[in-house]
Amino acid sequence: MKNAVLGIGASPRKNGNSDMLLKKILEGARSENVKTEMVQLRDYQFTACTGCEMCRKKPECDGLKDGMQLIYPKILEARGLVLVSPTHNYNVTAWMKAFIDRLYCFYTFTDDRPRNYSSSLAGQGRKVILTAVGEQPSYEEAIGLSIDAMRLPFEALGYDVIADLPVLGIFDKGKINEQADIMEKAGSLGRELALSVIKNNK
Repeated sequence: MKNAVLGIGASPRKNGNSDMLLKKILEGARSENVKTEMVQLRDYQFTACTGCEMCRKKPECDGLKDGMQLIYPKILEARGLVLVSPTHNYNVTAWMKAFIDRLYCFYTFTDDRPRNYSSSLAGQGRKVILTAVGEQPSYEEAIGLSIDAMRLPFEALGYDVIADLPVLGIFDKGKINEQADIMEKAGSLGRELALSVIKNNK
């Protein structure tokens, strides 16, 4: 694992507000001399988890051979993670949900009922920033369940949530660039994530 930050974008709209927000956060991380990489889920062909349970036989998703096989090594390598999703129907996009579900392979379960579990990603000092972008001016309508839909599974996977950044009242393409306070906050969070990743590895 490296002192690197991986950005995961879940917007179907290329060069939209979510993309710009993710780029700004990663720019902030790079300013602290941390390697960054961006993954746009729309550029990968992958399916949702089918519940085949083949990952119970060995700690990887062996039942589906698709674009997630290209993303898994990036997740394992980067100590820092940034998730950005627009809010669709009060929740993350279908791409983000499918991505999160495909991380099921990192869990190890006991055979009792209800089953206890652990994560192979836990205890490694992994950090994550969560961001969601919504059109409406109120948190409930703009963000809905989006932040929690990312926070809960990543905490269970063993990530320390450094911060979340809900962005309200923005829809028109590129409008986020007019929100200097939001973009400044995004850059600041990127720097904070980078410093946290570096500090944890000392």
